[in-house]
Amino acid sequence: MATRSLLQQQPSARVKPFSLIPGPRGLPYLGTLLDYKTGKYAPSSFDKAFRANHQKYGKIFKETIAGSTKVHLCDPDYAQRLFQLEGKRPHTPPLLETSKMYRKINRLSLGLGNMNGEKWSRSRKAVGHLLMKPKSVSQFLPHINGCVDDFITKIHHLRDEEGLVENFSNEIKMWTLESTANICFETRLGALNGTAAQSDFIQRMVNAMDSMLEQALKLRFSFGWWRLLPTPAWQKLYDCEDFFFSNAQRIVNEAISKMDALLESGDFVEGHSYPFLSYLLGREELSLEDVRIISMAMFSDGMITTSPTVASQLYCLATNPEVQDKVYEEVLRVVGIKTKEITSGHLEELSYLKSCIKEGFRFFPIGTEISRIVPTDITIGGYLIPKGTHVEVNTNMLLQSPQYFHDAHRFIPERWTRDGSASNVHPYLVRPFSCGPRMCPGKRIAEQEMLTFIAKLLRHYRVEWRESHEMSQRYRILLAPDCSADFYFIPRNN
Repeated sequence: MATRSLLQQQPSARVKPFSLIPGPRGLPYLGTLLDYKTGKYAPSSFDKAFRANHQKYGKIFKETIAGSTKVHLCDPDYAQRLFQLEGKRPHTPPLLETSKMYRKINRLSLGLGNMNGEKWSRSRKAVGHLLMKPKSVSQFLPHINGCVDDFITKIHHLRDEEGLVENFSNEIKMWTLESTANICFETRLGALNGTAAQSDFIQRMVNAMDSMLEQALKLRFSFGWWRLLPTPAWQKLYDCEDFFFSNAQRIVNEAISKMDALLESGDFVEGHSYPFLSYLLGREELSLEDVRIISMAMFSDGMITTSPTVASQLYCLATNPEVQDKVYEEVLRVVGIKTKEITSGHLEELSYLKSCIKEGFRFFPIGTEISRIVPTDITIGGYLIPKGTHVEVNTNMLLQSPQYFHDAHRFIPERWTRDGSASNVHPYLVRPFSCGPRMCPGKRIAEQEMLTFIAKLLRHYRVEWRESHEMSQRYRILLAPDCSADFYFIPRNN
């Protein structure tokens, strides 16, 4: 019996305690906060600090910032183990603690990103039936096509004599707001072809969201007084949230009122009139407030995530003209020159463009981490990680590593084709939309928007990048281009 007991204890004896996980020391409670306030890293280069810590401490390290300790995993095998142990209802911290606090103060539904447990599971399942099934999502393609057509017309008017559109990142943000409003609320805001007043309003919405992210970044790397007192940064963020979400809520309420009017008049067409809102409102597990918050989150998240992704994808095509030519040829073959509506069948066949987008995510990931709160004591990398620990998967820093990719610093979409070398890539390495039960519910909508926009844009224009500098990324809760993305749009002879 004694021998058996010793044998059972041996595996655990080899596990190192949480306290021995390496990482930067810092000061008591503050941790490494001062490194980001007065040291070598600015908050906007937080992703650079990840890389430095990975090089110094290895595949697993921990860091404390203002009382919050996180374990960072920089190995796809470690990521796989974490995700395989997370269960059907993974527990996650909020992406934006400030947003969660704003919603609590105003007694709003927390939204999917801030929910956990049974409430999250019911809401996620309801949304998933609509947004995660290809046939369901394809019903929004007419809305996407219309906004893309108007955006391309706007590009035509914005171009100067040489074809330059300055600050194209801002124009993409306005398009994503317009497109999401059309998908979710069947409402056109006028960001693409409306009046000056409408355009000004959408610009103020864009500015509010940009400012909110800037203040959220400041607060993330602050001493935390904002949780107790209305500091200037918190008040500015609160005002921006208030402006954006009060207007978004007005847009949602107006759409619901119009839908009610159609129902009363008998003109409502099941499956055609307001498909997004009518589906959510018909789900018993979702309250009216849940529907409002989910709709508003789609509205804001599209701008935060899709717009920087589209800018970086265009940069990859513009700086690799031979790749852009191949995409153009594929679009002509699959869609043709004169076809107005791009269908789900067309998108299915745009395999090379899909490979380009995946390769674009390898160069320009949208986030730095996938976060989880571990549900039980687990062992990863030889270390014991206690239940309730905040763990972040940071494999995005490996996406240009020769260890995982042949010719890692070259943009080669062919690696993702059926016969390409990426068939051997670790399945938990490139995950731009997260994975498992917590995968981004807007994934398929975002993919449809990107594919439709790029396909239609390249039919009209060759995209060029003539800046002397390369596009890089800066951290602002998520990752975004570090420049205004000034592109040249040269008309094609067709």
